[in-house]
Amino acid sequence: MGSDPRTPVVLCWHMHQPCYQDLKSGEFRFPWVYLHSIKDYSDMAAHLEAHPEARAVVNFAPILLEQIETYLLQIERWRHGAGPIGDPLLASLVAEQLPEPGSPGFLDLMEKCLRANNERIIQRFPPYARLSELAGIYRNKPEMQRYISPSLLTDLLAWYHIGWMGETIRRENLNLQCFQEKGCGFTMEDRIALLDLIFETLTSIGPRYRHLAQKGQIELSVSPYTHAMLPLILDLSSACEAMPDITLPEHQAYPGGTERVHQQLQSAKRIFGRFFGLEPTGCWASEGGLSQKTLDQLERHGFRWTASGDSVIHNSLNQSRATAPGSENAGIHQPYTFGHCGTTVFFRDDGLSDLIGFTYADWHARDAVSDLVQHMENIANHGETSKEPTVISIILDGENAWEHFPENGFHFLDELYRVLEHHPHLRLTTYGSLMEEGGLRPVNLPHLVAGSWIYGTFSTWVGDPDKNRAWDLLCEAKAHYDRAMDNGALSAERKQAAERQLAICEGSDWFWWFGDYNPSQIVRDFEHLYRRHLVNLYDLIGYEAPASVFQQLSQGGGEPARGGAMRPGHST
Repeated sequence: MGSDPRTPVVLCWHMHQPCYQDLKSGEFRFPWVYLHSIKDYSDMAAHLEAHPEARAVVNFAPILLEQIETYLLQIERWRHGAGPIGDPLLASLVAEQLPEPGSPGFLDLMEKCLRANNERIIQRFPPYARLSELAGIYRNKPEMQRYISPSLLTDLLAWYHIGWMGETIRRENLNLQCFQEKGCGFTMEDRIALLDLIFETLTSIGPRYRHLAQKGQIELSVSPYTHAMLPLILDLSSACEAMPDITLPEHQAYPGGTERVHQQLQSAKRIFGRFFGLEPTGCWASEGGLSQKTLDQLERHGFRWTASGDSVIHNSLNQSRATAPGSENAGIHQPYTFGHCGTTVFFRDDGLSDLIGFTYADWHARDAVSDLVQHMENIANHGETSKEPTVISIILDGENAWEHFPENGFHFLDELYRVLEHHPHLRLTTYGSLMEEGGLRPVNLPHLVAGSWIYGTFSTWVGDPDKNRAWDLLCEAKAHYDRAMDNGALSAERKQAAERQLAICEGSDWFWWFGDYNPSQIVRDFEHLYRRHLVNLYDLIGYEAPASVFQQLSQGGGEPARGGAMRPGHST
């Protein structure tokens, strides 16, 4: 693989959020797009900018990019008095009038301003911790709520946004440092200045990543438009390949799945191109969800590479070893092709990736990086011995892990890039660069066993009774959608809006959260938003939503690691 004898290491950071916006009202039901933008997407760019010899793949879900654009448009309109900010929490930051102290609206905003990591964000800042403690007293003693000061909410709103700011902004922005020192009594002028900083950070996301890509430091790749689980859209029964006994929804197939996958990928490339001015050659299929049919669709749309979890390649190797000569010594650190499909597939080292996601947050940064690099050096040494082409892939969310690290992972990421920039035996690179260098020699197997990076199965999205009910609701809505699109009663504009709303309903995140093992509050949030998207779809196609859409899907009640936003690649 080129003239550099060092073992290639690909860090692939995946950025995605589902659609939190109610397209009918224009309101954002949850603030996670702009909060992760000011904290994680800005920090991840800054770390790469600080280490110009580092390389990485950065993957974006287009529905996330669209929502960043919408925030920018809404803030700009608000500045000119031409419309409201559609996110209630962000709008409250600069609202002239806030709910009366002790009122339901006041208490709701108070609770929302405490939805942050208690140890790493709230307790880090003594003024924020005091406000949290005071809010707890009022929460537990309703009779005292009449004595709440209005400044509790204005200061909480300010501290919520100060706390969520990225560490690299915190270390460089003088205004933010002044607000932290001020601690309390934030004026409207202070709060508008915070909004200005949020706007500037959101504005910078696209240009910063575009510049990093243009100078060759990162490769930008894309996921399906709304982060849909393509193998299940194509064929729900693909879940049986890795789990033959899985219980499927009553609807055995999603209507018109092949055309929907085409639309998901076509829309993804269009929005990605508008945002970055580039043509993506790689696709991180949502959650690493792949099947043989999915690979064929990716190749059809011009994607040269994709990736998944190491359980998928283990399942595929186990099935193929009897019929695929030369695969006896193949493993997870090699590139693959499957059947006649030319798209190259790389596989996540789940062990290394999960160390970052679930273990290293409580380690000293130097110890964590030293441990991780030692594991990679051992893999590289084994590859040299076996003479097989070795590619070490670390793939994980670019946003969810860092809130569990001190200072948003600043020290860990800084040390990781510093050590790997000029490592004598490991070299940071990208999948696109490896493809251009040539010499990859992918192992060819006859068939990829369908699955995702989580456990090598689709059990996170289908099979559970709550998840299956959600699929049945979607399949039923899609059948009505097809009839409405064919009967000629909808205008072109309404058809376009309905197609976008359908794509949002197809997102994988809704199915991820349904199930008793997830936290009840998050399950309620996501199942309510999923049903809202379905109702909006029915409204657009002129069909009355059935009663089943209004019935609660799932309750939750579990306490998964890291709140369930991340999962380990292997089941325990």
